Amino acid sequence: MRGRRLRAVDVVAEALERIGRADPVLCAFLEVWGDQALRRAGELDARVAGGAAEGGALPLAGVPVAVKGRAGLRAAGPLLAAGCVAVGATSVPGPGTPWQTWGLGQHGVTVNPWRADRTPGGSSAGAAVAVAAGLVPLATGSDGAGSVRIPAAWCGVVGLKVTAGRLPSPDRTGLATPGVLTRTAADAAAWWRVVTRQPVDDAAPVTFPVTAVWSPDLGFAAPDPQPVALARAAADRLVDAGVVRLVRPPAPPLLLDPAPAWLALRTPGADLAEARRIRAENDRRLDRLFSGADLLLTPTTPTPPHGHDGPGDVYSTALTWAFNVSGHPALSMPAGFGADGCPAGLQLVAGPGREALLLAAAQEAELRTAAA
Repeated sequence: MRGRRLRAVDVVAEALERIGRADPVLCAFLEVWGDQALRRAGELDARVAGGAAEGGALPLAGVPVAVKGRAGLRAAGPLLAAGCVAVGATSVPGPGTPWQTWGLGQHGVTVNPWRADRTPGGSSAGAAVAVAAGLVPLATGSDGAGSVRIPAAWCGVVGLKVTAGRLPSPDRTGLATPGVLTRTAADAAAWWRVVTRQPVDDAAPVTFPVTAVWSPDLGFAAPDPQPVALARAAADRLVDAGVVRLVRPPAPPLLLDPAPAWLALRTPGADLAEARRIRAENDRRLDRLFSGADLLLTPTTPTPPHGHDGPGDVYSTALTWAFNVSGHPALSMPAGFGADGCPAGLQLVAGPGREALLLAAAQEAELRTAAA
């Protein structure tokens, strides 16, 4: 579009047509902003024709994107400034619903695009579905306990949670951070460059393989065998491709279960003494781990996608929310498919502020494993 080989109005119209066909089944959207999106696309076409995209301006001119929930447009300023066109607000859990409820769109309960009887995960439910189904190439999310990474894993896309405090967040607890869902790590990197306003050349080069530590359970979780096996196989593929080199840390990556800390931090008036103890001890253990390795690799979720009636007593967040409490950046990338036909994810965790490393490793993985 910046090179004038395509018109933004045509690309956005195609996205809206796909949404119109698929969303009555998928229920990924709360609202679709067709008229506004087409007007915005027309304005962008006029700006590009007038030379506004020259010199690197409007790097994402005309790219249709979806934002998480009706309030998501407020946080999409950098994307809009880069030329994106917001086509709608994606589904989130309905008001007053329990934590097992993952998404409610304008047409009903949001379904997993691989199996309609399974949840896509949440709370960035519609965002993951819209990307996985090819309705948009990029959707914004937010991650307070795994709300980007879990749906990314269960829908087979890339999901990035950024370092706590790196980007603005309305969450008073500091647990929730902005994130993004895309089909490729390269697209997630494009989002990162736009929201941080960092030129491509600013990222320090990464030499591969990078060192990584594998943990199936972080020392406290009890994941099912299937997601562990899929994630480990994905990690082994990264080793075989020369993206990572697994190392044995001086001590195994054993963390304290973050559940009590996370729940206390989210409960107004709760006694935070135990939460502070857990956070401090886990921070110490993670500091030690990352002093000897670049990445920590785990399954993204402890279970495959469950049905729409919920997982019962199983916390889908068991392997993700430790890094909301600690604030570390984390990325989920596709790890293959289980016997149920649904995707699983491999979670990559890095030291604070090392989003560029996560994205570089995920991009390199895509390039080398695709070539293989």
